Amino acid sequence: MITLRLESELEEKINQTAKKMGLSKSELIRKSITEFIGKIDKESAWELGEGIFGKYSSTEESLSRDRKIRIKEKVQAKYE
Repeated sequence: MITLRLESELEEKINQTAKKMGLSKSELIRKSITEFIGKIDKESAWELGEGIFGKYSSTEESLSRDRKIRIKEKVQAKYE
């Protein structure tokens, strides 16, 4: 069991939201904490692509810097 103190404004928001959703305050708080923890536990974009980043290389050093120009050239060449 956990006991905590809340500012009156937050407690009132919890009361209103729980009432609107047809939940008890405890159930609303449990669901909120579960959802929050679930978001924290998700892997970041870096963690998801960690095995791919830096795995492939090119001898051309300007690929990322000139990407917009290269894409534009390829699109224009396609429609010529």
